[in-house]
Amino acid sequence: MRTAGLTMNDVWAHRVLRERGVETYRLEGVTAELGVMVASLDLKHRGKEENYRPYLHMTGELRSVTPAKALPFGISQVTYSPGQGEKVDAFYEFDDQQLVVLASKGYFTSGFAVPEQVTGIEWELPATADMLVLAPSGAQTEGDAPVVFTQIHDIGGLEIDLESSGYDLAGYFADHSKDGVPRAEAVVDTRGLKARSDAINSLFTEDELGLDTEVKQVVGSPVPEAAPVADGMSARLQQIEAEIAAEREQYQTERASTEGTTENLYRERVAGALHPAEEQEEPFAPPISAREAQRDPNLDLDLELEEQKQETRRREVKPVPSLDERKRQVAQRAADLDFGEDGEQSLGS
Repeated sequence: MRTAGLTMNDVWAHRVLRERGVETYRLEGVTAELGVMVASLDLKHRGKEENYRPYLHMTGELRSVTPAKALPFGISQVTYSPGQGEKVDAFYEFDDQQLVVLASKGYFTSGFAVPEQVTGIEWELPATADMLVLAPSGAQTEGDAPVVFTQIHDIGGLEIDLESSGYDLAGYFADHSKDGVPRAEAVVDTRGLKARSDAINSLFTEDELGLDTEVKQVVGSPVPEAAPVADGMSARLQQIEAEIAAEREQYQTERASTEGTTENLYRERVAGALHPAEEQEEPFAPPISAREAQRDPNLDLDLELEEQKQETRRREVKPVPSLDERKRQVAQRAADLDFGEDGEQSLGS
């Protein structure tokens, strides 16, 4: 007997469990076979710790549950309408022998892919389930049938392999060992490298970037001189220096006008007293030549003494008297002598 099923998370399942006087049968850990409509099948790989071992990830929708033994009331299978079944995720593990088969079929080539004929069909996968069977009413009415609620264990992560499922999926892969390209070379080809150590390849083509004509113009044009750039930089630096000097001067002026600052104290008490003293000072003597500055000071003192002696001699030397002047001096001298003798006689008498 086949009957439509409901999931255990349905609201009616909880209501049935709470009702009293209702005949129910609860079964746990029932071995069953799932009918899954496969929607996608992807080739994945484990992590580095498992040496990137390949496996298949299958996704699909639950369509039927077939228990290994018949359920109460002769139920042999529980079915679900399209869109009503739960989502199923299963992971198929290859054994070592299957990996050898995959490698011989060109697993390491670029053309290796999952076969399309394994999707869009219903798979039969092993699982365990909990079931709740609601007995039909006691009245023998037409269409009255038992209701089955199911809950599949690990429905989001079923672990299957060749032994548990009976499917040898390695045999479904096509042989790409002769027409494929090794994956390492395929990666190089997709990147567009041309086996040149000095080749530089962009991620985009020249047509996409529109650089075809621009590159030719840049390559053919001469290199511009850097002098205008240097002149512009020099002018800009001079402008910046002038701005900094103006800002510094403005800052010093503001500081000098702010009471309590060092600049203000200097201007009021020190600079104010210095300016009048500078105005009253006599002008500086003319500068001395370098030859005079290097002259020996002892030599200057000897020259000064010699000049003083010469000045003294000039004052002591008298002009030579004329003949008449000498006669007058002799007559004056004679008169003085005669006057002296007369005086002595008068004193003796």
